[in-house]
Amino acid sequence: MISGIDVSEWQGHVDFNAVKASGVKFVLIRAGYGRSASQEDRYFAEHYTQAKAAGLQVGAYWYSYAVSPADAANEARACLTVLGNRHFDFPIYFDLEEKWQFANGRNFCDSLVKSFCSVLEQNGCYAGLYISRSPLQNYISPSVAQRYAVWVAEYGPCCNYNGNYGIWQHSSTGSVPGVNGNCDLDYAYIDYAAVINKKQPVTRKNPDELAIEVLNGQWGNGTDRQQLLTAAGYDYAVVQEKVNRLLNRKSVDQIAREVIRGSWGNGNERINRLKQAGYDPTQIQKRVNQLL
Repeated sequence: MISGIDVSEWQGHVDFNAVKASGVKFVLIRAGYGRSASQEDRYFAEHYTQAKAAGLQVGAYWYSYAVSPADAANEARACLTVLGNRHFDFPIYFDLEEKWQFANGRNFCDSLVKSFCSVLEQNGCYAGLYISRSPLQNYISPSVAQRYAVWVAEYGPCCNYNGNYGIWQHSSTGSVPGVNGNCDLDYAYIDYAAVINKKQPVTRKNPDELAIEVLNGQWGNGTDRQQLLTAAGYDYAVVQEKVNRLLNRKSVDQIAREVIRGSWGNGNERINRLKQAGYDPTQIQKRVNQLL
């Protein structure tokens, strides 16, 4: 367990050397909010520079007011502009807190998270979600929570979230040397610096994997799906074609009967045509033999 804090312009000037001397190892800094880079947190640059100089590990977060997945993508681009070429040891978090966002339901909240985080990942960032425990359970799908780094807030002696999370914000009224007034306190359970500093390339999925995720509801529908896939750097048309092919797939029994009728040719021609259509020739032939 690694001790940390999170700060914003509300803390003003911070003596990060005193923070470090108190035993704190990392700090998560608000970079800004909304869809414009002009909404950069007034103390972000100062907090980042001085925290790094003090030897603290640093992450960042961006407060959301997004009204749509496209708006969340714009927020991500604004966040990236503010972050610039700075190096971060911890993830960059999408800060989802507005009650009216939760009032729009789980699918809406999922789409915001995926849109923002996809843009970050496309640009090489380690993306995460900051959210309180109750809305995390009620308005974020388990598949989305598992997909990104989770920083969950719940104040008290324990965190009652049953899913996986990397950071727990356990207090908003902490007292830390070097910080004026109350300070948010955090525990990290993952050594993000060790993970991120390996500089592993962002994992890219192939169209077949994405098509299955689409069918499982992980990429939304209609225009939202197109925007999310495009924002993540994927070719929407290619993925949707795979989805359509999966939806139109015939059963092994149906294909075997078509083979018997001669609809798929013979020998290598049949094998190649079945493979191109996404079927397993061996499985089909086994069923053909059973029917004959």
